[in-house]
Amino acid sequence: MPKLTLLILVCGSLFAASATAALPQTSAAKKQFACKDGAGNRVSVPLVDASAKRKVSPTLLAKIDPRIDPKLARAATIAQERAHARSKSRCWRYVKQALVAAGAVASYPKTVFAKQAGAELTRDYGFKKLPISNPYAAPVGAVLVYTAKGPGHVEIRTKNGFVSDFRTPTPSRRKLIGIYAKA
Repeated sequence: MPKLTLLILVCGSLFAASATAALPQTSAAKKQFACKDGAGNRVSVPLVDASAKRKVSPTLLAKIDPRIDPKLARAATIAQERAHARSKSRCWRYVKQALVAAGAVASYPKTVFAKQAGAELTRDYGFKKLPISNPYAAPVGAVLVYTAKGPGHVEIRTKNGFVSDFRTPTPSRRKLIGIYAKA
């Protein structure tokens, strides 16, 4: 028994020492990256640590446009609450359900494919195609419609990302058909 106790004490102290060494240093001098600029001057900048990379840039946060129907912002919230971490390949179904639940549309949209969403929303529900081609510039609650070989993709802009049947901080890589909203 004494050998086991000694072994546990030694291992425990080694673990504590390694855990203490792994803690981040809070020194005033942060690590710098040094290089030369085009003129040959030596320049140094602080290195970006992992925690800084995870912060959302304030320029990527969407704005709530007062000209847009507030029910669309509510639809974005509902969609975000119901969304999964990964796609279930049912983006248009989830967006339709969020729009109906928020009262942004009077009845359940009938189109089958996501790439047909923009045409139906403008024709039957009073949505307008916004003169925006950058998904990051879309206001909260705007419906973004993308084309693809198959059924396409549709998502709603949220304050800090995009949501359909799943949440993501970046927009789809598919070709954007249009960004739609209603006043």
